Amino acid sequence: MADSKKQVPLRLSPKLYDAIAAWAEDDFRSVNGQIEYLLTECVRQRKKLSRNKFTDFGLGSSAQSEENPAEE
Repeated sequence: MADSKKQVPLRLSPKLYDAIAAWAEDDFRSVNGQIEYLLTECVRQRKKLSRNKFTDFGLGSSAQSEENPAEE
């Protein structure tokens, strides 16, 4: 069961859905796959920014995980 994914109901405006659907098609992904990819990238960027903030103050740890946040 470690590979199971959470199901989350999501409401999008038609304009946003159409934009994501077009982007997904350009990237050869499903709409669901594109949303998961975008969320994963956002989480990765946020972790990177947080790590840099703490590192600037000498509080960062070199042992922090680089794992894919979507797999947690």
